[in-house]
Amino acid sequence: MKRIIECVPNYSEGRDKGLIDQIVAAIAAVEGVKVLDVDPGEATNRTVVTFVGEPEPVLEAAFRGAEKAKELIDMRFHHGAHPRSGATDVLPLIPVSGITLEECAQLARGLAERLYKELGIPCYCYEAAAFTPERRNLAVCRAGEYEALPEKMADPDRKPDFGGAWDEVAARAGATNVGARNFLIAVNYNLNTTSTRRAMAVAFDVREKGRKAREGGSLTGKLLKDENGEQIWIPGTLKGCKAIGWYIDEYGIAQVSMNITDIDTVPLHVAYEEVCRAAAARGLKVTGVEIVGLVPKRVLIDAGKFYLARQQRSLGISEEEILKIAVKSMSLDDLKPFNPKEKVIEYLMEDEAELAVREKLVRMSVKGFAAETASESPAPGGGSISAYMGALGAALATMVANLSAHKRGWDNRWKEFSDVAEKGQALMAELLALVDEDTAAFNRIMDVFSMPKGTPEEKAARAAAMEEATLYAASVPLKTMEASLKALPLALEMARKGNPASASDAGVAALAAVAGIRGAALNVRINAAGLTDKAPAEPLLKRADAIVAEALALQDKVLDEVNKHIEA
Repeated sequence: MKRIIECVPNYSEGRDKGLIDQIVAAIAAVEGVKVLDVDPGEATNRTVVTFVGEPEPVLEAAFRGAEKAKELIDMRFHHGAHPRSGATDVLPLIPVSGITLEECAQLARGLAERLYKELGIPCYCYEAAAFTPERRNLAVCRAGEYEALPEKMADPDRKPDFGGAWDEVAARAGATNVGARNFLIAVNYNLNTTSTRRAMAVAFDVREKGRKAREGGSLTGKLLKDENGEQIWIPGTLKGCKAIGWYIDEYGIAQVSMNITDIDTVPLHVAYEEVCRAAAARGLKVTGVEIVGLVPKRVLIDAGKFYLARQQRSLGISEEEILKIAVKSMSLDDLKPFNPKEKVIEYLMEDEAELAVREKLVRMSVKGFAAETASESPAPGGGSISAYMGALGAALATMVANLSAHKRGWDNRWKEFSDVAEKGQALMAELLALVDEDTAAFNRIMDVFSMPKGTPEEKAARAAAMEEATLYAASVPLKTMEASLKALPLALEMARKGNPASASDAGVAALAAVAGIRGAALNVRINAAGLTDKAPAEPLLKRADAIVAEALALQDKVLDEVNKHIEA
Protein backbone atom coordinates (compact mmCIF):
# COMPACT_ATOMS: atom_id res chain seq x y z
CA MET A 1 0.00 0.00 0.00
CA LYS A 2 1.31 3.41 -0.97
CA ARG A 3 2.07 5.65 2.03
CA ILE A 4 -0.12 8.73 1.75
CA ILE A 5 -0.54 11.64 4.14
CA GLU A 6 -2.68 14.73 4.01
CA CYS A 7 -1.54 18.16 5.13
CA VAL A 8 -4.01 20.95 5.94
CA PRO A 9 -2.03 24.12 6.74
CA ASN A 10 -3.90 27.28 7.78
CA TYR A 11 -2.26 30.52 6.63
CA SER A 12 -3.01 33.90 8.18
CA GLU A 13 -4.14 35.54 4.96
CA GLY A 14 -7.59 35.20 3.44
CA ARG A 15 -8.13 38.44 1.53
CA ASP A 16 -5.24 38.94 -0.88
CA LYS A 17 -5.76 36.39 -3.67
CA GLY A 18 -2.41 37.15 -5.29
CA LEU A 19 -0.57 36.43 -2.05
CA ILE A 20 -2.57 33.23 -1.45
CA ASP A 21 -1.83 32.06 -5.00
CA GLN A 22 1.90 32.46 -4.39
CA ILE A 23 1.77 30.26 -1.28
CA VAL A 24 -0.28 27.60 -3.09
CA ALA A 25 2.10 27.73 -6.07
CA ALA A 26 5.06 27.05 -3.77
CA ILE A 27 3.26 23.96 -2.46
CA ALA A 28 2.11 22.73 -5.87
CA ALA A 29 5.61 23.08 -7.33
CA VAL A 30 6.78 20.06 -5.34
CA GLU A 31 6.64 16.96 -7.51
CA GLY A 32 4.46 14.21 -6.04
CA VAL A 33 2.09 16.59 -4.23
CA LYS A 34 -1.48 17.26 -5.30
CA VAL A 35 -3.39 20.29 -4.02
CA LEU A 36 -7.00 19.22 -3.45
CA ASP A 37 -8.58 22.37 -2.04
CA VAL A 38 -7.92 26.06 -1.30
CA ASP A 39 -10.47 27.71 1.01
CA PRO A 40 -9.89 31.42 1.80
CA GLY A 41 -11.97 33.26 4.43
CA GLU A 42 -12.55 37.01 4.25
CA ALA A 43 -13.74 37.53 7.82
CA THR A 44 -11.23 35.18 9.39
CA ASN A 45 -8.45 36.50 7.13
CA ARG A 46 -7.28 32.92 6.91
CA THR A 47 -6.85 30.34 4.14
CA VAL A 48 -7.01 26.57 4.55
CA VAL A 49 -5.08 24.58 1.94
CA THR A 50 -5.45 20.81 1.58
CA PHE A 51 -2.80 18.77 -0.21
CA VAL A 52 -1.78 15.11 -0.26
CA GLY A 53 1.02 12.84 -1.36
CA GLU A 54 3.67 10.50 -0.05
CA PRO A 55 5.45 11.65 3.14
CA GLU A 56 8.67 13.05 1.68
CA PRO A 57 7.12 15.39 -0.93
CA VAL A 58 4.36 16.45 1.49
CA LEU A 59 6.95 17.46 4.09
CA GLU A 60 8.88 19.41 1.48
CA ALA A 61 5.70 21.13 0.27
CA ALA A 62 4.72 22.00 3.85
CA PHE A 63 8.17 23.53 4.38
CA ARG A 64 8.01 25.56 1.18
CA GLY A 65 4.52 26.80 1.97
CA ALA A 66 5.70 27.99 5.38
CA GLU A 67 8.78 29.56 3.81
CA LYS A 68 6.64 31.52 1.35
CA ALA A 69 4.16 32.54 4.08
CA LYS A 70 7.05 33.84 6.20
CA GLU A 71 8.19 35.92 3.23
CA LEU A 72 4.76 37.36 2.38
CA ILE A 73 2.85 37.68 5.66
CA ASP A 74 3.82 40.09 8.42
CA MET A 75 1.97 39.13 11.59
CA ARG A 76 2.53 42.58 13.10
CA PHE A 77 -0.21 43.83 10.81
CA HIS A 78 -2.54 40.83 10.81
CA HIS A 79 -6.12 41.01 12.04
CA GLY A 80 -8.92 38.45 11.66
CA ALA A 81 -11.80 36.77 13.43
CA HIS A 82 -10.02 33.43 13.88
CA PRO A 83 -7.46 32.70 16.64
CA ARG A 84 -3.92 32.68 15.24
CA SER A 85 -0.31 32.76 16.33
CA GLY A 86 1.67 32.67 13.11
CA ALA A 87 1.82 33.33 9.37
CA THR A 88 1.55 29.57 9.00
CA ASP A 89 -0.72 29.12 11.97
CA VAL A 90 -1.37 25.37 12.08
CA LEU A 91 0.35 22.65 10.11
CA PRO A 92 -1.19 19.21 10.78
CA LEU A 93 -0.09 15.94 9.16
CA ILE A 94 -2.85 13.36 8.77
CA PRO A 95 -2.43 9.66 7.92
CA VAL A 96 -4.48 8.57 4.91
CA SER A 97 -3.11 5.14 3.98
CA GLY A 98 -0.08 2.96 4.62
CA ILE A 99 1.17 5.06 7.54
CA THR A 100 0.29 5.35 11.23
CA LEU A 101 -0.58 8.36 13.35
CA GLU A 102 2.55 7.71 15.41
CA GLU A 103 4.70 7.87 12.28
CA CYS A 104 3.04 11.14 11.29
CA ALA A 105 3.77 12.49 14.77
CA GLN A 106 7.48 11.78 14.32
CA LEU A 107 7.41 13.43 10.89
CA ALA A 108 5.66 16.49 12.38
CA ARG A 109 8.31 16.88 15.04
CA GLY A 110 11.03 16.66 12.42
CA LEU A 111 9.24 19.26 10.30
CA ALA A 112 8.91 21.61 13.28
CA GLU A 113 12.62 21.28 14.01
CA ARG A 114 13.49 22.01 10.38
CA LEU A 115 11.23 25.07 10.26
CA TYR A 116 13.09 26.54 13.22
CA LYS A 117 16.61 25.53 12.22
CA GLU A 118 16.37 26.61 8.56
CA LEU A 119 13.81 29.42 8.67
CA GLY A 120 13.97 30.57 12.29
CA ILE A 121 10.21 30.06 12.78
CA PRO A 122 9.35 29.11 16.41
CA CYS A 123 7.19 25.98 16.55
CA TYR A 124 4.87 24.32 19.05
CA CYS A 125 4.03 20.62 18.57
CA TYR A 126 0.41 19.69 19.27
CA GLU A 127 -2.03 16.75 19.32
CA ALA A 128 -0.25 13.43 18.58
CA ALA A 129 3.08 15.26 18.01
CA ALA A 130 2.99 16.99 21.42
CA PHE A 131 5.97 16.50 23.73
CA THR A 132 3.82 17.10 26.83
CA PRO A 133 0.21 16.03 27.56
CA GLU A 134 -1.11 19.56 27.98
CA ARG A 135 0.19 20.62 24.56
CA ARG A 136 -1.93 17.99 22.84
CA ASN A 137 -4.58 20.72 23.00
CA LEU A 138 -4.03 23.26 20.24
CA ALA A 139 -5.70 25.95 22.35
CA VAL A 140 -2.95 25.58 24.97
CA CYS A 141 -0.22 26.03 22.36
CA ARG A 142 -1.96 29.04 20.84
CA ALA A 143 -3.04 30.63 24.13
CA GLY A 144 -2.85 34.43 23.96
CA GLU A 145 -2.37 34.20 20.18
CA TYR A 146 0.34 36.15 18.36
CA GLU A 147 0.25 39.05 20.79
CA ALA A 148 1.30 36.85 23.75
CA LEU A 149 4.34 35.33 22.02
CA PRO A 150 7.03 37.71 23.40
CA GLU A 151 5.96 36.92 26.96
CA LYS A 152 5.56 33.18 26.29
CA MET A 153 8.94 32.83 24.60
CA ALA A 154 10.59 34.35 27.66
CA ASP A 155 8.86 31.84 29.97
CA PRO A 156 10.62 28.43 30.21
CA ASP A 157 7.27 26.72 30.82
CA ARG A 158 5.49 28.30 27.87
CA LYS A 159 8.20 28.76 25.26
CA PRO A 160 7.91 26.88 21.93
CA ASP A 161 9.21 23.34 21.57
CA PHE A 162 11.57 24.69 18.92
CA GLY A 163 12.54 28.34 19.26
CA GLY A 164 14.75 30.77 21.10
CA ALA A 165 14.34 34.40 22.03
CA TRP A 166 11.86 36.82 20.50
CA ASP A 167 13.58 38.21 17.41
CA GLU A 168 12.85 39.77 14.02
CA VAL A 169 11.80 36.44 12.46
CA ALA A 170 9.43 35.63 15.31
CA ALA A 171 8.01 39.14 15.22
CA ARG A 172 7.24 38.84 11.51
CA ALA A 173 6.28 35.15 11.15
CA GLY A 174 4.90 34.47 14.63
CA ALA A 175 4.85 30.84 15.81
CA THR A 176 3.64 27.80 13.88
CA ASN A 177 1.74 24.95 15.51
CA VAL A 178 2.86 21.68 13.90
CA GLY A 179 0.88 18.57 14.72
CA ALA A 180 -0.40 15.17 13.72
CA ARG A 181 -3.98 14.06 14.02
CA ASN A 182 -6.25 11.40 12.69
CA PHE A 183 -8.32 12.00 9.62
CA LEU A 184 -11.56 13.81 10.43
CA ILE A 185 -14.72 12.84 8.58
CA ALA A 186 -17.53 15.38 8.36
CA VAL A 187 -20.78 13.54 7.73
CA ASN A 188 -24.48 14.37 7.78
CA TYR A 189 -27.20 11.80 8.49
CA ASN A 190 -30.49 12.56 6.77
CA LEU A 191 -33.60 11.91 8.87
CA ASN A 192 -37.21 11.37 7.86
CA THR A 193 -38.28 14.36 9.91
CA THR A 194 -38.34 18.13 9.71
CA SER A 195 -37.90 18.50 13.48
CA THR A 196 -34.62 20.10 14.50
CA ARG A 197 -35.35 19.26 18.15
CA ARG A 198 -35.66 15.55 17.38
CA ALA A 199 -32.51 15.61 15.27
CA MET A 200 -30.71 17.33 18.14
CA ALA A 201 -31.93 14.64 20.55
CA VAL A 202 -30.36 11.94 18.37
CA ALA A 203 -27.13 13.97 18.19
CA PHE A 204 -27.06 14.20 22.00
CA ASP A 205 -27.60 10.43 22.25
CA VAL A 206 -24.53 9.58 20.17
CA ARG A 207 -21.97 12.37 20.51
CA GLU A 208 -19.21 11.79 23.06
CA LYS A 209 -20.07 14.93 25.02
CA GLY A 210 -23.65 13.74 25.38
CA ARG A 211 -26.27 15.98 27.01
CA LYS A 212 -26.79 17.91 30.23
CA ALA A 213 -28.35 15.79 32.99
CA ARG A 214 -31.79 16.86 34.17
CA GLU A 215 -34.12 15.77 36.93
CA GLY A 216 -36.16 12.70 36.06
CA GLY A 217 -34.20 12.22 32.86
CA SER A 218 -36.62 14.54 31.04
CA LEU A 219 -35.68 17.05 28.36
CA THR A 220 -37.13 19.96 30.31
CA GLY A 221 -36.40 19.08 33.96
CA LYS A 222 -34.14 21.06 36.24
CA LEU A 223 -30.43 20.86 35.39
CA LEU A 224 -28.44 18.62 37.74
CA LYS A 225 -25.13 19.75 39.23
CA ASP A 226 -22.49 17.99 41.31
CA GLU A 227 -21.27 18.90 44.80
CA ASN A 228 -18.98 21.54 43.32
CA GLY A 229 -21.80 23.19 41.45
CA GLU A 230 -20.58 21.91 38.08
CA GLN A 231 -23.05 20.75 35.46
CA ILE A 232 -23.44 16.96 35.24
CA TRP A 233 -23.28 15.52 31.73
CA ILE A 234 -24.62 12.20 30.43
CA PRO A 235 -22.08 11.00 27.84
CA GLY A 236 -23.13 9.74 24.43
CA THR A 237 -22.23 6.43 22.85
CA LEU A 238 -19.61 7.35 20.24
CA LYS A 239 -16.09 8.24 21.39
CA GLY A 240 -14.38 11.11 19.61
CA CYS A 241 -17.56 12.18 17.82
CA LYS A 242 -19.10 15.65 17.84
CA ALA A 243 -22.65 16.14 16.61
CA ILE A 244 -25.56 18.56 16.41
CA GLY A 245 -29.01 18.49 14.84
CA TRP A 246 -30.18 21.03 12.28
CA TYR A 247 -32.69 21.68 9.51
CA ILE A 248 -31.56 21.97 5.88
CA ASP A 249 -33.75 24.31 3.81
CA GLU A 250 -32.20 23.05 0.56
CA TYR A 251 -33.41 19.50 1.17
CA GLY A 252 -36.39 20.16 3.43
CA ILE A 253 -35.21 17.67 6.07
CA ALA A 254 -33.47 17.58 9.42
CA GLN A 255 -29.99 16.12 9.76
CA VAL A 256 -27.58 14.97 12.41
CA SER A 257 -24.31 16.67 11.49
CA MET A 258 -21.25 14.87 12.86
CA ASN A 259 -17.48 15.14 12.95
CA ILE A 260 -15.75 11.78 13.47
CA THR A 261 -12.34 12.73 14.85
CA ASP A 262 -10.84 9.23 15.17
CA ILE A 263 -11.82 6.92 12.33
CA ASP A 264 -9.74 4.09 13.78
CA THR A 265 -11.81 4.06 16.97
CA VAL A 266 -15.14 4.85 15.30
CA PRO A 267 -15.20 3.95 11.59
CA LEU A 268 -17.87 5.57 9.44
CA HIS A 269 -20.03 2.45 9.24
CA VAL A 270 -19.96 2.04 13.03
CA ALA A 271 -21.12 5.65 13.48
CA TYR A 272 -23.82 5.11 10.84
CA GLU A 273 -25.16 2.01 12.56
CA GLU A 274 -25.25 3.77 15.93
CA VAL A 275 -27.05 6.83 14.58
CA CYS A 276 -29.56 4.49 12.91
CA ARG A 277 -30.12 2.74 16.26
CA ALA A 278 -30.52 6.00 18.18
CA ALA A 279 -32.87 7.41 15.54
CA ALA A 280 -35.01 4.25 15.54
CA ALA A 281 -35.28 4.42 19.34
CA ARG A 282 -36.93 7.83 18.87
CA GLY A 283 -39.23 6.67 16.08
CA LEU A 284 -37.03 8.12 13.32
CA LYS A 285 -35.25 6.64 10.34
CA VAL A 286 -31.90 7.51 8.74
CA THR A 287 -32.65 7.78 5.04
CA GLY A 288 -29.12 8.41 3.83
CA VAL A 289 -25.67 9.79 4.50
CA GLU A 290 -23.91 12.82 3.06
CA ILE A 291 -20.11 12.90 3.32
CA VAL A 292 -18.81 16.46 3.42
CA GLY A 293 -15.41 16.77 1.79
CA LEU A 294 -13.10 13.86 1.10
CA VAL A 295 -12.38 10.46 2.68
CA PRO A 296 -9.55 7.93 2.53
CA LYS A 297 -10.42 4.89 0.43
CA ARG A 298 -10.14 2.53 3.39
CA VAL A 299 -13.15 4.22 5.04
CA LEU A 300 -15.44 2.99 2.27
CA ILE A 301 -13.61 -0.32 1.76
CA ASP A 302 -13.98 -1.13 5.47
CA ALA A 303 -17.66 -0.22 5.30
CA GLY A 304 -18.25 -2.36 2.22
CA LYS A 305 -16.52 -5.33 3.82
CA PHE A 306 -18.53 -4.86 7.02
CA TYR A 307 -21.82 -5.13 5.13
CA LEU A 308 -20.59 -8.02 2.97
CA ALA A 309 -19.63 -9.91 6.12
CA ARG A 310 -23.03 -9.18 7.63
CA GLN A 311 -24.57 -10.76 4.52
CA GLN A 312 -22.13 -13.71 4.78
CA ARG A 313 -20.78 -12.82 1.36
CA SER A 314 -17.18 -13.17 0.20
CA LEU A 315 -14.97 -10.12 0.68
CA GLY A 316 -12.68 -11.27 -2.13
CA ILE A 317 -14.40 -9.27 -4.86
CA SER A 318 -13.21 -6.27 -6.84
CA GLU A 319 -12.60 -2.93 -5.20
CA GLU A 320 -15.31 -1.38 -7.35
CA GLU A 321 -17.90 -3.88 -6.10
CA ILE A 322 -16.90 -3.38 -2.47
CA LEU A 323 -17.32 0.39 -2.85
CA LYS A 324 -20.71 -0.14 -4.48
CA ILE A 325 -21.85 -2.18 -1.46
CA ALA A 326 -20.68 0.62 0.87
CA VAL A 327 -22.51 3.31 -1.09
CA LYS A 328 -25.77 1.34 -1.23
CA SER A 329 -25.62 0.10 2.38
CA MET A 330 -25.32 3.61 3.82
CA SER A 331 -27.43 5.31 1.11
CA LEU A 332 -24.59 7.67 0.25
CA ASP A 333 -26.46 8.49 -2.96
CA ASP A 334 -29.73 9.40 -1.20
CA LEU A 335 -29.74 13.12 -1.99
CA LYS A 336 -27.42 13.20 -5.00
CA PRO A 337 -25.17 10.80 -6.94
CA PHE A 338 -22.07 9.62 -5.10
CA ASN A 339 -18.99 9.19 -7.27
CA PRO A 340 -16.01 7.65 -5.42
CA LYS A 341 -13.69 9.16 -8.04
CA GLU A 342 -14.68 12.61 -6.74
CA LYS A 343 -14.76 11.82 -3.00
CA VAL A 344 -11.87 9.42 -2.35
CA ILE A 345 -8.45 10.97 -1.78
CA GLU A 346 -6.47 8.18 -3.45
CA TYR A 347 -8.53 8.44 -6.63
CA LEU A 348 -8.16 12.22 -6.75
CA MET A 349 -4.40 11.79 -6.49
CA GLU A 350 -4.25 9.62 -9.58
CA ASP A 351 -2.75 11.19 -12.68
CA GLU A 352 -4.76 9.76 -15.55
CA ALA A 353 -2.06 10.46 -18.13
CA GLU A 354 0.56 8.75 -15.96
CA LEU A 355 -1.75 5.80 -15.31
CA ALA A 356 -2.42 5.39 -19.00
CA VAL A 357 1.32 4.98 -19.58
CA ARG A 358 1.97 2.79 -16.54
CA GLU A 359 -1.03 0.53 -17.21
CA LYS A 360 -0.93 0.54 -21.00
CA LEU A 361 -1.19 -3.23 -21.38
CA VAL A 362 -3.63 -4.13 -18.62
CA ARG A 363 -6.04 -1.45 -19.83
CA MET A 364 -6.31 -3.15 -23.21
CA SER A 365 -9.09 -5.52 -24.16
CA VAL A 366 -8.19 -9.20 -24.28
CA LYS A 367 -8.30 -8.99 -28.07
CA GLY A 368 -6.20 -5.84 -28.11
CA PHE A 369 -3.58 -7.34 -25.79
CA ALA A 370 -3.29 -10.42 -27.99
CA ALA A 371 -2.98 -8.27 -31.11
CA GLU A 372 -0.32 -6.10 -29.49
CA THR A 373 1.62 -9.20 -28.48
CA ALA A 374 1.39 -10.57 -32.03
CA SER A 375 2.67 -7.34 -33.61
CA GLU A 376 6.21 -6.65 -34.83
CA SER A 377 7.09 -4.91 -31.55
CA PRO A 378 9.33 -6.97 -29.22
CA ALA A 379 7.24 -5.89 -26.23
CA PRO A 380 5.07 -7.10 -24.68
CA GLY A 381 6.99 -10.33 -24.74
CA GLY A 382 7.34 -13.52 -22.75
CA GLY A 383 7.78 -11.75 -19.42
CA SER A 384 4.52 -9.83 -19.66
CA ILE A 385 2.68 -12.90 -20.94
CA SER A 386 4.07 -14.92 -18.02
CA ALA A 387 2.82 -12.33 -15.54
CA TYR A 388 -0.59 -12.36 -17.22
CA MET A 389 -0.77 -16.16 -17.05
CA GLY A 390 0.07 -15.97 -13.37
CA ALA A 391 -2.68 -13.35 -12.91
CA LEU A 392 -5.18 -15.64 -14.64
CA GLY A 393 -4.16 -18.48 -12.33
CA ALA A 394 -4.79 -16.30 -9.28
CA ALA A 395 -8.07 -15.09 -10.79
CA LEU A 396 -9.35 -18.63 -11.36
CA ALA A 397 -8.48 -19.70 -7.81
CA THR A 398 -10.33 -16.61 -6.59
CA MET A 399 -13.35 -17.46 -8.73
CA VAL A 400 -13.58 -20.95 -7.23
CA ALA A 401 -13.35 -19.47 -3.74
CA ASN A 402 -16.12 -16.97 -4.45
CA LEU A 403 -18.36 -19.62 -6.00
CA SER A 404 -17.76 -21.86 -2.99
CA ALA A 405 -18.59 -19.03 -0.55
CA HIS A 406 -21.87 -18.56 -2.40
CA LYS A 407 -22.76 -22.25 -2.75
CA ARG A 408 -26.18 -23.21 -1.43
CA GLY A 409 -25.89 -25.14 1.83
CA TRP A 410 -22.35 -23.90 2.53
CA ASP A 411 -23.38 -20.58 4.12
CA ASN A 412 -21.60 -21.37 7.39
CA ARG A 413 -18.32 -21.77 5.47
CA TRP A 414 -18.41 -18.37 3.73
CA LYS A 415 -15.54 -16.92 5.82
CA GLU A 416 -13.26 -19.84 4.97
CA PHE A 417 -13.63 -19.19 1.25
CA SER A 418 -13.73 -15.42 1.61
CA ASP A 419 -10.25 -15.48 3.14
CA VAL A 420 -8.93 -17.39 0.13
CA ALA A 421 -10.65 -15.02 -2.30
CA GLU A 422 -9.14 -11.95 -0.62
CA LYS A 423 -5.65 -13.44 -0.97
CA GLY A 424 -6.36 -14.27 -4.60
CA GLN A 425 -7.55 -10.75 -5.37
CA ALA A 426 -4.35 -9.29 -3.92
CA LEU A 427 -2.18 -11.69 -5.94
CA MET A 428 -4.09 -10.97 -9.13
CA ALA A 429 -3.55 -7.22 -8.65
CA GLU A 430 0.16 -7.75 -7.98
CA LEU A 431 0.61 -9.87 -11.08
CA LEU A 432 -1.37 -7.53 -13.32
CA ALA A 433 0.97 -4.72 -12.29
CA LEU A 434 3.90 -6.93 -13.29
CA VAL A 435 2.47 -7.29 -16.81
CA ASP A 436 3.36 -3.66 -17.50
CA GLU A 437 6.41 -3.60 -15.24
CA ASP A 438 8.08 -6.34 -17.27
CA THR A 439 7.66 -4.34 -20.47
CA ALA A 440 8.93 -1.24 -18.65
CA ALA A 441 12.03 -3.22 -17.65
CA PHE A 442 12.63 -4.16 -21.29
CA ASN A 443 12.24 -0.51 -22.32
CA ARG A 444 14.88 0.50 -19.78
CA ILE A 445 17.36 -1.70 -21.61
CA MET A 446 16.33 -0.17 -24.94
CA ASP A 447 16.84 3.33 -23.50
CA VAL A 448 20.48 2.55 -22.73
CA PHE A 449 21.20 2.10 -26.44
CA SER A 450 20.34 5.76 -26.99
CA MET A 451 22.98 6.93 -24.50
CA PRO A 452 26.13 8.58 -25.92
CA LYS A 453 29.25 6.40 -26.13
CA GLY A 454 31.95 8.63 -27.61
CA THR A 455 34.25 9.39 -24.69
CA PRO A 456 35.65 6.81 -22.23
CA GLU A 457 33.48 8.36 -19.51
CA GLU A 458 30.36 8.04 -21.67
CA LYS A 459 31.20 4.45 -22.50
CA ALA A 460 31.68 3.65 -18.81
CA ALA A 461 28.38 5.32 -17.90
CA ARG A 462 26.61 3.43 -20.69
CA ALA A 463 28.07 0.12 -19.57
CA ALA A 464 27.05 0.74 -15.94
CA ALA A 465 23.54 1.72 -17.01
CA MET A 466 23.22 -1.42 -19.13
CA GLU A 467 24.35 -3.60 -16.24
CA GLU A 468 21.82 -1.97 -13.91
CA ALA A 469 18.95 -2.21 -16.44
CA THR A 470 19.75 -5.85 -17.22
CA LEU A 471 19.81 -6.83 -13.55
CA TYR A 472 16.45 -5.10 -13.11
CA ALA A 473 15.08 -6.95 -16.14
CA ALA A 474 16.12 -10.23 -14.48
CA SER A 475 14.60 -9.31 -11.12
CA VAL A 476 11.13 -8.40 -12.43
CA PRO A 477 10.28 -11.89 -13.77
CA LEU A 478 11.54 -13.31 -10.47
CA LYS A 479 8.86 -11.20 -8.77
CA THR A 480 6.36 -12.75 -11.20
CA MET A 481 7.56 -16.20 -10.13
CA GLU A 482 7.24 -15.40 -6.42
CA ALA A 483 3.72 -14.04 -6.81
CA SER A 484 2.55 -16.86 -9.09
CA LEU A 485 3.89 -19.42 -6.64
CA LYS A 486 1.57 -18.02 -3.96
CA ALA A 487 -1.41 -18.77 -6.21
CA LEU A 488 -0.71 -22.52 -6.18
CA PRO A 489 -1.57 -23.18 -2.50
CA LEU A 490 -4.84 -21.35 -3.11
CA ALA A 491 -5.58 -23.54 -6.12
CA LEU A 492 -4.72 -26.64 -4.07
CA GLU A 493 -7.01 -25.60 -1.22
CA MET A 494 -9.86 -24.98 -3.66
CA ALA A 495 -9.25 -28.31 -5.43
CA ARG A 496 -9.51 -30.08 -2.06
CA LYS A 497 -12.25 -28.10 -0.32
CA GLY A 498 -13.96 -25.90 -2.90
CA ASN A 499 -17.11 -26.41 -4.90
CA PRO A 500 -16.66 -29.81 -6.59
CA ALA A 501 -18.34 -28.50 -9.73
CA SER A 502 -15.44 -26.06 -10.12
CA ALA A 503 -12.62 -28.53 -9.50
CA SER A 504 -11.41 -28.32 -13.09
CA ASP A 505 -11.16 -24.54 -12.74
CA ALA A 506 -8.82 -25.04 -9.79
CA GLY A 507 -6.76 -27.32 -11.99
CA VAL A 508 -6.55 -24.77 -14.77
CA ALA A 509 -5.57 -22.17 -12.14
CA ALA A 510 -2.59 -24.33 -11.20
CA LEU A 511 -1.60 -24.93 -14.82
CA ALA A 512 -1.77 -21.20 -15.59
CA ALA A 513 0.27 -20.29 -12.51
CA VAL A 514 2.94 -22.86 -13.35
CA ALA A 515 3.05 -21.71 -16.97
CA GLY A 516 3.61 -18.18 -15.69
CA ILE A 517 6.37 -19.41 -13.39
CA ARG A 518 8.21 -21.44 -16.02
CA GLY A 519 7.89 -18.66 -18.58
CA ALA A 520 9.20 -16.07 -16.14
CA ALA A 521 12.10 -18.40 -15.25
CA LEU A 522 13.23 -18.29 -18.87
CA ASN A 523 13.26 -14.49 -18.68
CA VAL A 524 15.29 -14.55 -15.48
CA ARG A 525 17.86 -16.79 -17.15
CA ILE A 526 18.15 -14.92 -20.45
CA ASN A 527 18.51 -11.53 -18.76
CA ALA A 528 20.96 -12.88 -16.19
CA ALA A 529 23.07 -14.25 -19.04
CA GLY A 530 23.47 -10.71 -20.36
CA LEU A 531 25.21 -9.50 -17.20
CA THR A 532 28.94 -8.89 -17.34
CA ASP A 533 29.22 -9.40 -13.59
CA LYS A 534 27.60 -12.79 -12.92
CA ALA A 535 27.74 -12.54 -9.13
CA PRO A 536 24.45 -10.59 -8.66
CA ALA A 537 22.69 -13.10 -10.91
CA GLU A 538 23.57 -16.19 -8.88
CA PRO A 539 20.99 -15.74 -6.09
CA LEU A 540 18.32 -14.89 -8.67
CA LEU A 541 19.00 -18.05 -10.66
CA LYS A 542 19.15 -20.19 -7.53
CA ARG A 543 15.82 -18.86 -6.28
CA ALA A 544 14.23 -19.28 -9.73
CA ASP A 545 15.22 -22.96 -9.85
CA ALA A 546 13.81 -23.52 -6.36
CA ILE A 547 10.50 -21.88 -7.29
CA VAL A 548 10.11 -24.03 -10.41
CA ALA A 549 10.72 -27.21 -8.43
CA GLU A 550 8.25 -26.21 -5.71
CA ALA A 551 5.66 -25.13 -8.30
CA LEU A 552 5.81 -28.42 -10.20
CA ALA A 553 5.34 -30.39 -6.98
CA LEU A 554 2.30 -28.28 -6.05
CA GLN A 555 0.87 -28.59 -9.56
CA ASP A 556 0.97 -32.39 -9.28
CA LYS A 557 -0.90 -32.23 -5.97
CA VAL A 558 -3.57 -29.96 -7.42
CA LEU A 559 -4.07 -32.18 -10.46
CA ASP A 560 -4.31 -35.28 -8.25
CA GLU A 561 -7.14 -33.64 -6.30
CA VAL A 562 -8.86 -32.50 -9.49
CA ASN A 563 -8.69 -35.98 -10.99
CA LYS A 564 -10.28 -37.43 -7.86
CA HIS A 565 -13.31 -35.19 -8.43
CA ILE A 566 -13.45 -35.96 -12.15
CA GLU A 567 -13.20 -39.73 -11.63
CA ALA A 568 -15.62 -39.84 -8.69
